Amino acid sequence: MSSTLTGAPVSPGRAAGVVVTMPAPVPEPATTRLPADQVDDAVDRLAAAARTVQERLTEQAGRVTGTASEVLSVTAAMAGDPTLAAEAERRVREDALSPERAVWEAAGGLAAQLEALGPPLSERSRDVRDVRDRIVAELTGARPPGVPEPGHPFVLVADDLAPADTASLDPETVVGVVTIGGGPTSHTAILTRSLGIPAVVAVAGAGDLRDGETVLVDGGAGSVVRDPDPDAVAAARHRDSARREFDGHGRTADGVPVQLMANVADPDGARAAAEAGAEGVGLFRTEFCFLGRAAEPSVAEQVNAYRRVLGAFPGKRVVVRTLDAGADKPLGFVTADDEPNPALGVRGLRTAGRHPDVLDRQLRAIAEAAAAEDAEVWVMAPMVATPGEARDFVAACAAHGLSQAGVMVEVPAAAIRSRSVFEHAAFGSLGTNDLIQYTMAADRVLGELAALSTPWQPAVLELVRATCEGAAAHDRPVGVCGEAASDPALAPVLVGLGVTSLSMTIRALGDVAAVLAATTSDECAELARLACDQPDAESARAAVRGKLHDVLDELAL
Repeated sequence: MSSTLTGAPVSPGRAAGVVVTMPAPVPEPATTRLPADQVDDAVDRLAAAARTVQERLTEQAGRVTGTASEVLSVTAAMAGDPTLAAEAERRVREDALSPERAVWEAAGGLAAQLEALGPPLSERSRDVRDVRDRIVAELTGARPPGVPEPGHPFVLVADDLAPADTASLDPETVVGVVTIGGGPTSHTAILTRSLGIPAVVAVAGAGDLRDGETVLVDGGAGSVVRDPDPDAVAAARHRDSARREFDGHGRTADGVPVQLMANVADPDGARAAAEAGAEGVGLFRTEFCFLGRAAEPSVAEQVNAYRRVLGAFPGKRVVVRTLDAGADKPLGFVTADDEPNPALGVRGLRTAGRHPDVLDRQLRAIAEAAAAEDAEVWVMAPMVATPGEARDFVAACAAHGLSQAGVMVEVPAAAIRSRSVFEHAAFGSLGTNDLIQYTMAADRVLGELAALSTPWQPAVLELVRATCEGAAAHDRPVGVCGEAASDPALAPVLVGLGVTSLSMTIRALGDVAAVLAATTSDECAELARLACDQPDAESARAAVRGKLHDVLDELAL
């Protein structure tokens, strides 16, 4: 008899397959002491193992694009982190520990420090342990961490997934993902959505799923059906696995235009977005030029990198976000490493207070790249909290001839005071991941807080409405570039709240376009009111999906 498990829906779509669970983690090495004459060799083996892991992850990063490449690059940099290496070496030399035990203890200490800092840096503790396991496996000859390869398509079930594991998922074989932990804005959620893999996280009872049993994963409804009806399994397997096509024109059923754009993180991602028909780029993350470096890239390097993205969209809008350093993206040349709470620290635009020259050089590079290409370049700053910050950023852009200067709305204060913010900013873009985190005070990777960490929260939706109303008073457009834009059921709600553009992973373009094309602008407004009137996120999502049932069912969303 069928039974249903429920969790947080994070990547829409339906998939049926047999369960394959993640293998047991690398076992903790025993505490053994080395003879004095083996210490130097142990240090050399430790360094070689870390180097091998870093090289493998870097190679993986080179085979993928966008967020997946960025995640793997960050994990690779962690494998080569001199802090971890130095602490592990110290334990070998001073305590005569085996190299595998030394790196285990050193990584444990570093992970504990990150967890004590709170989100978002606490999220990096998972990466540290993943790197630890990879190095230990290299040293001991154990099976390294990684996604199983059973030789057939399957539904992957895990406690949670390390970002590096999620980034390496193959949608041709991993047809669905179910996790016990995680939240709607965790790396697992973001990456499965970008790969188009149906996924449900924070699933109560997922630990009881066993290898070989068949389940039906509904990533839109947030359900996992055990022993599903054979007809439902056949329907899910029959659905064309290819991405639903997008004709390049987002609009509601009554013809109101809604620009459907792409989030890109590098030139490869830009080319893929252009090929997918995206109407432009709603979020160009410039961090790829800066991550993994000890020093700021030169203006010439930045110009070359930006031109490769802008060149993919001649005549179309590309919204460039200035450097979003800090919190979970520390950069030694602009951020401090001793902040007690980096999520509330000097990050985003705030780093310009300490290093105005870095922002100035980046704006110069953006302006030079814009002059050399035919894209319509807009520029926005992350982590704007006050009208004064918006005013100063717009002035800095104007000094470089960048006339379309806007702001990311990620801080509730900016949403509440949006009327004053948009006296200066030419446009706004809602970064829903951080807006959720700051509004709900919830760590996005904690499964037990998954019900809070979702854009369906009525409080978050009210802040979206407030932002759009403040912008409308000055005739300014507002888009959404957070993960919320990728949810086909939420898209008409956002449009009904006043959002004029949605920027997302390219795999979501066709699905979002299809739902909007089946919904009139008046129905969007009705869905927005319905969602905001609900007492909680679960009720809001259920109410909207209920109204859209026929559309979502027909589209298998």
